[in-house]
Amino acid sequence: PALRTLCETLGCCDVQSYIQSGNVLFTVEPSRETKIQGRLEEAIESKFGFRPAVITRTLTEWRQVVANNPFAGKDFEPHRLLVTFLSKAPAEETRKQVLSMKVEPEEVYVQGREFYMYFPNGMARPKTTAAAIEKVLRVPGTGRNWNTVMKLLALGERMEASQT
Repeated sequence: PALRTLCETLGCCDVQSYIQSGNVLFTVEPSRETKIQGRLEEAIESKFGFRPAVITRTLTEWRQVVANNPFAGKDFEPHRLLVTFLSKAPAEETRKQVLSMKVEPEEVYVQGREFYMYFPNGMARPKTTAAAIEKVLRVPGTGRNWNTVMKLLALGERMEASQT
């Protein structure tokens, strides 16, 4: 609730949160879209005393993340697929470095500002962790499993439909 209220004080509208892991959906005037990420980081630091890396995506970008799923059309278990949303696209050199890593049995795909990581044996004790990939990429990010990605998409689309 405190995070939703904070977003509202920054001019965000239709603020909704999904589970208690920092997932917040909102609408914002197009002129404020590019500045909201930094403003949220500053406001969280001022209000709560720590400065997280705030990662934002528009609904259009979120749809593209879903469309880019390298496991679409394959038999995969959604709770074993993690999408890490990065603050920016990694450098091409580090992207290639990650893609050349031996991560089996896990699978990693880096596309733009996201990387997709599949854990066929579960996320509890993987050979390679998402944190290890993020460290090589040298770009902060936040991960969500595929079930959460899809629930957030559904919430965003409901918000969009209610505004038209």
